Amino acid sequence: MRRREFLGLAALPLAQAVRQPDTAPPATVVTADGARATGIEVVREYDGPFCSPRLVNRTDRRVAIREVVLLDVRLTAPPEATIYGEGFQMLSQTGGTLGVPADLSQYTDAAHYRLPGAADGRTFYGLFAVTHQSLSTLYAFTSCARFSGKLVLQSGRLRAVVDTEGLTLEPREVWELEEFAVLEASDRARAFAQVGDRLARNHPPIRGAQPPTGWCSWYCFGPRVTAQQVLDNLDMIAKSFPRLKYVQIDDGYQSAMGDWLTTGAAFGGNIRTVLDEIRRRGFEPAIWVAPFVAEAASNVFTQHPDWFVADASGAPLRSDRVTFGGWRRGPWYALDGTHPGVQTHFERVFGTMRGEWGCTYFKLDANFWGAMHGGRFHDPKATRIEAYRRGMQAIGRGAKDAFLLGCNHPIWPSAGLVHGSRSSNDIKRTWDRVMTTARQNLSRNWQNGRLWWNDPDAVVLAGELNDVECQFHATAIYASGGMVLSGDDLTAMPAPRAAMLRKLLPPTGIAAEFEDAALRVGWVPLPEGRMICLFNWDDEPMMLTPHLTSPATVVDYWSGESLGRREGALSIPMAARSARLLQVIG
Repeated sequence: MRRREFLGLAALPLAQAVRQPDTAPPATVVTADGARATGIEVVREYDGPFCSPRLVNRTDRRVAIREVVLLDVRLTAPPEATIYGEGFQMLSQTGGTLGVPADLSQYTDAAHYRLPGAADGRTFYGLFAVTHQSLSTLYAFTSCARFSGKLVLQSGRLRAVVDTEGLTLEPREVWELEEFAVLEASDRARAFAQVGDRLARNHPPIRGAQPPTGWCSWYCFGPRVTAQQVLDNLDMIAKSFPRLKYVQIDDGYQSAMGDWLTTGAAFGGNIRTVLDEIRRRGFEPAIWVAPFVAEAASNVFTQHPDWFVADASGAPLRSDRVTFGGWRRGPWYALDGTHPGVQTHFERVFGTMRGEWGCTYFKLDANFWGAMHGGRFHDPKATRIEAYRRGMQAIGRGAKDAFLLGCNHPIWPSAGLVHGSRSSNDIKRTWDRVMTTARQNLSRNWQNGRLWWNDPDAVVLAGELNDVECQFHATAIYASGGMVLSGDDLTAMPAPRAAMLRKLLPPTGIAAEFEDAALRVGWVPLPEGRMICLFNWDDEPMMLTPHLTSPATVVDYWSGESLGRREGALSIPMAARSARLLQVIG
């Protein structure tokens, strides 16, 4: 049952919204110059623990609002409590403990993407969780339609902040902010699922019935991919890996970053011919596009400079002045999703690729720049979240029924706009990257099948990884429950690794649910039985002991070896840096 309250500057922190409505400390509305606003009220509507706040200007004056602080509390958990925090963009996640937070990737919001934040604290986006002993507390924004929701940890206090970007609230104007909740549960996985379910309610997902499978050119050929290399792998897919449905041409085919409909000389062939051949052989053509970015030499930039996010003077804003400039042929400029010309451009590009080229899958990369901070938009009343979402909606109109994968994208702002979401850093054929991407992916298992299909990035089983590392990597991909795209040159795939790849197909669509934040023991419930996913992340051997509640036959999934009929605690020896996947039957 919903209830509305005008709380003004005495707005409740959500942790106490249901339990203690009369004893809560005030929230804060901060103006663009850093002062505390007066005459601005916060209106809150509750649905259980979920609160939808509005900002109401009761005055006769215009007020520029920098942020709204919905919650400001001192955390009582001890320093050894484990934490998890989401980032604004896909590559940023935080783990570790309250006393010693740890970046799960080197590409952080603060250092790499230079998002403004507290100098002596940490800023998370969308979700922050603290777990101590058997209790988990999740602070979560469960919508992201217009504003970014931040969780700022500083000097032992946590603030939940709606970033209103200094926009002007007109006299008597009302802003819908973003839904927020604090959830406490002894079942950590259930609390994360509750956040995911609420996000899906506010941003209905568009995922397909099954996670996609396919092949991607990037991790074997990089930006120097040629038409012949794609065709050679298509031959091998048709012969030996027919369950790899999508054949995806990655970065390197285009003439310039931003000019997606013209083929570059380096590709060594007409891209339309290759896409047609993929379709003729019974597979689905797929392609990489970075829709929001363009290099200075591109036709789209030189012909339409007014389409780009602008600096204070009105000139196109060069990305490296406010954030990371781009990883290839930069510094980039960012197309402004609020501009009608850009929206028409997106519809035309993706309409051409879908309707004339036959592409049914788009890997959308560098999407972060569609929500780039520090610039001005064609629509001066739009936030960067709105700029990104309007651009993505135009892409969706052009792409029609094609699968859209968000990559290097703002996570929460992408809700309801993509079918799939990359959930980790790029994979590499090294133990360090196999281990770190696995942890990143498995930390986001709660999103898979609720918000979209998770993309744990390509499976790379050929090359430098040894057998134990490959099994760890493959087990992590299986445990993610998400998409499976091979990143190897399949023409040179060793037979044992090819057999492992086939065992990943088709993906289950069901992510493992782990017993705790250590991500050592996870369970995948399947119609034909359960799977146990075991991970030793350490450099020393260990014993893991999953528990069977009833008698069952246990089989090693990768080797086919039977561990016999078992019941109760299983003592499974784990080598250093290893993983095992066990099938529980009956």
